[in-house]
Amino acid sequence: MQPSDAQPRSDEQLLAALLDGMEAGLCAFDRDGVITHWNAEAARILGWSADDAIGKHGFEGWAARSADAREAERRLLAVMDAPGRQVNEFALLTKDGRRVLVRTQAAAVSSASGEPAGVYCAFSEVHAQIDLERSIALSEALFADATWGVVLIDADLRPAVANDRAAKMLATGRDALLGRPLGDLLSQGAEELESALQHVLAEGAPPGVSDLWVKPRSESGARRCWRSGFVRLGSPLGEEPVPLGVGWLFSDVTRQKTAEQQSAQVRFRYQQLHRADRAAGECEDPLEAVALHMDFALAGFADHALVDALDEAGRPVRVVATPEGEQAAPGPCQPVEGNTIPVGYGAGHPVVQAMERLGTVRTTFTAPGGGEPGPRARIDAWAAARLWPAGTVHGLSVVLRSRARTVGAVTFLRGTGRRPFDPADAAYAEDVAARVATALDLAGLGGPVGDGSRHADDAGDGGGGAGDPTDGGPGFGGYGAGGGDRGDPTDGGPGPGA
Repeated sequence: MQPSDAQPRSDEQLLAALLDGMEAGLCAFDRDGVITHWNAEAARILGWSADDAIGKHGFEGWAARSADAREAERRLLAVMDAPGRQVNEFALLTKDGRRVLVRTQAAAVSSASGEPAGVYCAFSEVHAQIDLERSIALSEALFADATWGVVLIDADLRPAVANDRAAKMLATGRDALLGRPLGDLLSQGAEELESALQHVLAEGAPPGVSDLWVKPRSESGARRCWRSGFVRLGSPLGEEPVPLGVGWLFSDVTRQKTAEQQSAQVRFRYQQLHRADRAAGECEDPLEAVALHMDFALAGFADHALVDALDEAGRPVRVVATPEGEQAAPGPCQPVEGNTIPVGYGAGHPVVQAMERLGTVRTTFTAPGGGEPGPRARIDAWAAARLWPAGTVHGLSVVLRSRARTVGAVTFLRGTGRRPFDPADAAYAEDVAARVATALDLAGLGGPVGDGSRHADDAGDGGGGAGDPTDGGPGFGGYGAGGGDRGDPTDGGPGPGA
């Protein structure tokens, strides 16, 4: 049977354990201002042990200067006559004589009858409190006013908190994205982002920022480049930090990265033009110079190239081409020796359109419904109908003009692993075509001078040139993207432009 004083002793032990486990210093005063409790954190902050403090009247003569001690005692004891808690700041002395500014929260302690029995006071160093308040204020500001997107990712790699900027960039509502897998928010780039987050959780934050290309699941579906920084969040309460998640901060730098890429692309392409000009100048055979120009142009630009020159009857004849074969392994351009057989282009072929318009024509295979490229057999049929190598899905045909006459056309082709040709690509192809046309003319190819071809100034706008992102002009049967949509590359009905 337990002794009668077992319960009170347990309560006192529990109270002592709770007081010593607090992260704030705590002391208590009776109604006369005598210290009755002093916990371990108070001893750590000021250096005075519980034995030094308990039983002393106020702080005067030991833990504060006389003037400071009287003011502190007056404010603390006044709490017994005031409702709620009172916040004050006092200057106290440590045991080694240093002056420490502490912030206190004090409240009255009532007896069983409801009469004021004393005061308890919790305190911490002001600079530590300010650090905490600054951290909280910074967190609130990041999630409210930051110009960067800020997302707190939990340990399961799902958003737990996000600011308005991040929600806007992810094309969803601030609450709607919480708890969702990243794959539901990004159609591209989710795996790269998850890999970066896993690395941060396991190894810590990387030393610098990362540029991630992603595609949010929005109506526009445009790829974006987000400059991202990561910080690992850990709990300060454990001896070993427990990962709570990752702070992901990011901003959209798509315009800047695109400009950098375009600048690098332009520099590379015009270096290629310069190198091709110098190499072609050493060629005795103009057709060899044409092949050199095409080889330099293909680097990083296209998979295949075809050069057709007009014969005496004005029909296109293949004079230079990359070898036939798999799109994934194209070879260097080679002159087609002794070929006099015209290429059997149909009336609406992109090459024919380019020569009729005296401009540039782009064409792209489009699967039914406008989705991703369809089965390989459908792609090959689309390419075969245009007399192009198997696997071709994008074509760019440019007219070759020299001495006010059409001498032929050059066609660049891309496979499924590449994007469609854009206006910048068309401008580059036209620069290459000008050099190729001069070489063909020098070789005596391209039909007789004065063949009746229209002058470029009289031909009107081809509609599909470098400055126009659409092919424009009247549709033609079987060769435009519409033919691929219908799955019948020989359909004779009118289709959209190439």
